[in-house]
Amino acid sequence: MKRRELAVAGAFVFDPDVHSDPRGNFASPYQESTFAAAVGRPLFPVAQASRNVSRRGVVRGLHYTLAPPGTAKYVFCAGGRALDMVVDLRVGSPTFGRWEAVELTAGNGRAVYLPPGAGHAFAALEDDTVMCYLLSAEYRREDDLTLSVLDEDLALPLPGGQPPALSERDAAAPTLAEAAARGLLPDYAPVPAPYAVR
Repeated sequence: MKRRELAVAGAFVFDPDVHSDPRGNFASPYQESTFAAAVGRPLFPVAQASRNVSRRGVVRGLHYTLAPPGTAKYVFCAGGRALDMVVDLRVGSPTFGRWEAVELTAGNGRAVYLPPGAGHAFAALEDDTVMCYLLSAEYRREDDLTLSVLDEDLALPLPGGQPPALSERDAAAPTLAEAAARGLLPDYAPVPAPYAVR
């Protein structure tokens, strides 16, 4: 498995070896030794595993939780194809406001780790795109915040051709500047804090 730190401090993409034969393919989206070498510790205790299925053109996000404590995420695509976006929303981070997009597919087995406080969005590039999440804390609606993926200052690389299909909540989300003015952004901890436990 290969690893690479993204433009967002503390976020990584992991590329497993994919073994193909006439039956299909096999990959391991998570390997503890590679993850621990990158992040400095094994994967957080998994408090929740989630998945969603989206049609082509759906954009989910930009979602985040306040840090501390925040929620760490490990994300991969189990079906279809998605453009996964990680945005640094942590006030005081050396990479605040930066983002990176990575294509995740069922075929490449690639996974993305997001530290607490990083924002996450993805665009489904095919019908029946299945995204899977391992989370360090159980979902609580009151802790889940959203920013506009259409924020022109962020200029996220949303697919063209048609307006993105957004939830009502995501469509009404504030911009990064509006969230900052309202004190709704997470704080950056230069030394990684323990994974959130609720």
